[in-house]
Amino acid sequence: MKTIKYYLSTFLIIGMLGCNEKELSVEVYETSANGNNLKRITEFTSEESNSTIKIVPNQKFQTITGFGGAFTESSAYLLNQLSKKNRDTILEAYFSKKGANYSLTRTHMNSCDFSLSQYSYSPVEGDTALKHFTIKEDLDDLIPMIKDALKISEDGFKIFASPWTAAPWMKDNKAWVGGKLLPEYYDTWALFFSKYIDAYKTEGIDIWGFTVENEPHGNGNNWESMHFSPKEMTDFVEFHLGPKLEADGHGDKIILGYDQNRAGLKEWVDEMYRDEASSKYFHGTAIHWYESTYDFFPKALQYAHHKAPNKFLIETEGCVDSQIPVWKDDAWYWKKEATDWGWDWASEKDKHLHPKYAPVNRYARDIIGCLNNWVDGWVDWNMVLDTQGGPNWFKNWCVAPVIVDPKKDEVYFTPLYYTMAHFSKYIRPGATVIGVQNSDKELMVTAAQNPDNTISIVIFNEGKKPKSFSLSLNKTTTKINISGQAIQTVVIPN
Repeated sequence: MKTIKYYLSTFLIIGMLGCNEKELSVEVYETSANGNNLKRITEFTSEESNSTIKIVPNQKFQTITGFGGAFTESSAYLLNQLSKKNRDTILEAYFSKKGANYSLTRTHMNSCDFSLSQYSYSPVEGDTALKHFTIKEDLDDLIPMIKDALKISEDGFKIFASPWTAAPWMKDNKAWVGGKLLPEYYDTWALFFSKYIDAYKTEGIDIWGFTVENEPHGNGNNWESMHFSPKEMTDFVEFHLGPKLEADGHGDKIILGYDQNRAGLKEWVDEMYRDEASSKYFHGTAIHWYESTYDFFPKALQYAHHKAPNKFLIETEGCVDSQIPVWKDDAWYWKKEATDWGWDWASEKDKHLHPKYAPVNRYARDIIGCLNNWVDGWVDWNMVLDTQGGPNWFKNWCVAPVIVDPKKDEVYFTPLYYTMAHFSKYIRPGATVIGVQNSDKELMVTAAQNPDNTISIVIFNEGKKPKSFSLSLNKTTTKINISGQAIQTVVIPN
């Protein structure tokens, strides 16, 4: 088989172009089961292929808000257990232009399962005016991590915050887990959000927005949670949170409703956008991916978009959950051996949604599926966890793209880190998702045109067989090979 070499990032395709076609200049980066980690590919074979991917820039869809991960106390604590060199290496890998260049991030308000203990910024019972509001719990680890990331990021990034629960004294069950916010504390809870903005601003951190409540259906009453029905959340936002932020000069802050799995989207967006008065304060909808290890629920995403076509639709949390990380074994992340919470706990009627899966496949499939169905932002969960999948006070072990062993001061960048970077590094905020015509049903493809007019195309080949395809834009074309079990980002310069 003849091999053709490409030089200076321009691929000269000899004998492959029709007489009316010109060569298409591209850069190709690949992460694959055979060992490539965001590797620049400059050599392709000339094997024939009938597969075509045509980019249609005149078909324009949603505007990208960003990609990234979450600042958690667990991740921040672990960074502080490492040497300065390794701490800096991780933060630069996530936030520098040379790295993944994250642009959209999340953090938690009060404690969550990925905290070292349970705590609240409103520790004094009955303090309805929140005179004793304090973020002191965040000062040792969480805030320094965010500040250092901001210093590294040249482009900056958005931060939204999510509460898992109010302090127990505001809830009907007086507990950290489960229960509902008592109506007499709705105004206090709205004030809590406003106080949080001011406190973080004092630390030099601008909060872009919020989700109203992490997983309002609850989490099986396992760790911090607080339940809302669609109507309860909508009433809270319309009559309390929205007006309070507006009155306190924070009316520009983004409010995202729902913040749980996609199968429940319809009833939530129907209520959130029930009329102009409620829609005024909801800037968008937040979603998670834990309903299934393979289905990204395109019909639900389409419904949510068409219900509120000018609002945000952001995936705010996804991770390899209920799983202890596999240390320094890239191959595992490409194998269908991971299990999630549903493997053990899903009801019989939902068991089929939770088969074993390959972590890279789940990430790539979900992000591409989301982008092709109006989602404008995709945020991973913890950025850093240890070899156990914590620390987590409930022992709810999960996997992060970067795993560390603080005792040995070692760092492992898993294939999930590179998978995320295929999107975050090359599809920038303000990019527009554009049309793609893909003839190969075994390839998943999405494309976006960046503000600088570069075009980034992400292709995912889940199968073990390498593939070839012709990539065309207008009257230019090129031939590209993709390895088996691989994700590629193809960049077309402006």
